[in-house]
Amino acid sequence: MALDPFADEPRQIMSGHEIGQDLSMLSIDELDERVEMLEQEIVRIKEARARKENSRAAASAFFKLGQD
Repeated sequence: MALDPFADEPRQIMSGHEIGQDLSMLSIDELDERVEMLEQEIVRIKEARARKENSRAAASAFFKLGQD
């Protein structure tokens, strides 16, 4: 029987998610945590996009007012 020198070391847990990373070693709970984290990130990105879109629309409306 081969001795595993790393058997007593805890498995390293990543704090984030990397697109395309191997998911085979993650537990169901870890996968659920990743899904939740990514869903929260999607909401954050959509909110940032909406703010930028509103800013652009406001700037566009402002500059069109001076063109008449």
